Amino acid sequence: MSNSILVVGGGFSGLTAALEAAELGYEVYIVEKSPFLGGRVAQLNKYFPKLCPPSCGLEIQFQRIKKNPNVKFLTMATVDSVEGESGNFTVKVSIAPRCTAPSSADLGELASSLESEVADEFNLGLATRKPLYMDTPFAFPNRYVLEPKKLSSADAIKVGASESCDLNEAPKEIELSVGSIILATGWKPYDVTNLTNLGAGQITNCISNMQMERLASPNGPTDGAIARPSDGKAPEKIAFVQCAGSRDQNHLGFCSYICCMASLKQALYVREQYPDADVTIYYIDMRTPGRYDKFMRKAVADEKLHLVKGKVAGVEEDVATGDVIVEVEDAVKGHKAKIRHDMVVLATGMQPSLAGAANPFGVTLDDEGFVVDGEAKGIFSAGCAQKPLDVMRTAQSGTSAALKAIQTVRGR
Repeated sequence: MSNSILVVGGGFSGLTAALEAAELGYEVYIVEKSPFLGGRVAQLNKYFPKLCPPSCGLEIQFQRIKKNPNVKFLTMATVDSVEGESGNFTVKVSIAPRCTAPSSADLGELASSLESEVADEFNLGLATRKPLYMDTPFAFPNRYVLEPKKLSSADAIKVGASESCDLNEAPKEIELSVGSIILATGWKPYDVTNLTNLGAGQITNCISNMQMERLASPNGPTDGAIARPSDGKAPEKIAFVQCAGSRDQNHLGFCSYICCMASLKQALYVREQYPDADVTIYYIDMRTPGRYDKFMRKAVADEKLHLVKGKVAGVEEDVATGDVIVEVEDAVKGHKAKIRHDMVVLATGMQPSLAGAANPFGVTLDDEGFVVDGEAKGIFSAGCAQKPLDVMRTAQSGTSAALKAIQTVRGR
């Protein structure tokens, strides 16, 4: 029987689960598919409940990892297969090549000198980046990633001359023996291109809520300036459309829990940056549970922040100006209208990362992709692998999963 614990996912719930178990003396492996730990929180400008920047909470977690020899993490890694049973799992893991030396903090100058540009997934398509990169200044591990296949011929020669880069590094496969598994696989933004009636993916100045987080972030594509993607202008009139794809049998059938709070938070981003801007939130039901109700009352006290209860039927673009025209039915006043905005933000839902993805763990997923069993097998879910959660409740679920995993490896 193995006393080791595998945590799949290096976001906030995974980090919490791993550290709680490691600090009680258990060997923990974190397997993270992206090059850096931190998950979705790392992409935010600020997060609840204290509206801290992500570096605030994550750097504490990263320091705890550095100081704890019980934690071993694998980035750019995916689980291929899981065999065995509770207390005795054999897990095969594939690790993609990073193509840089373990200590590569000096690669910033080389990266900036490259001519090649590729789509920046971390900034959700709002910018491009170099094929030699780190996502954020506080990225952990603080080590560049090189994508050799995306280099131009000239860039490949330049990078190949660096002792810190290896254009020919090969992928690896390893095998881990663990006693229990925690699935902290997190969430992904719902694919906005499915929301054709809302202009998603077609109208430049109609963006998703996660794109809004990147625009507002100091390390984002505009250095924190909230600006229209089409022309870089400051928006004077901006709208938020709630439940964009959520609570909809054709898309996500559930409420994503945090979207109302996220839009209120982002409305404050706009109002703090542009004191004269008008903000409207079109909503079906404004859901701000528990302590967040106080936050909502504070936000709506702003005379330039308007809540309109009504279903948005469609969004179209004024091609000449780049403005976005929202067709909405005001449920309170009982009339339909088309209203012009400089910019629209779609509150797209939180889809579990396992939805539509490989499931080598043998757990049951519901119709939406959330984990619904596994505990009897020694496999526990945490964070948004279970259901939509905010950061605080994600951390709590990580602690809960860690305690259950420890009970399993201890034989209860």
